[in-house]
Amino acid sequence: MNGIPTPSVDIQWASDAPDAPDESRLCDWVRHATQVAGGVVGDITLRIVDEDEIRTLNREYRDKDKPTNVLSFPFEMPEGLPEDAMEPLLGDIILCAPVVRREAAEQNKTLEAHWAHMVTHGVLHLLGYDHIDDEDAQIMEAMEIRALNEQGFADPYNIEPHNTTELHP
Repeated sequence: MNGIPTPSVDIQWASDAPDAPDESRLCDWVRHATQVAGGVVGDITLRIVDEDEIRTLNREYRDKDKPTNVLSFPFEMPEGLPEDAMEPLLGDIILCAPVVRREAAEQNKTLEAHWAHMVTHGVLHLLGYDHIDDEDAQIMEAMEIRALNEQGFADPYNIEPHNTTELHP
């Protein structure tokens, strides 16, 4: 893919999400987000879950007792193992299908556009980007906008009523 290293992607389905994108689209969005970030080699697991699972994870790891759209868990090498003991694992991205579906409707976005945004957002978090302060938020959001625009999706932060038109249908 353009000479930029991309990760392998493993998809885990822990939710009956009949309107979720297929695995090929999910993998494309993961790989494109990593390309925009400069490329990366390793393995990423993308897990599609329901509200109960993501609520438990959000409570356990972020002290927030509510479902959320996406969580990212960068891999941390266990202490005592040499750096080359395992294949490069980048981490896990957990996406909640019902929350993504609900937010897309609330934000007047197509479901596909919101899935693409949440996958991209999760990948960038996994790679160390965040939006805690304004400067970091501007960097991360610019990368998200670029990645989505290059794939034919509108700016996810420019939400207009009934804005369901993608740039390239």
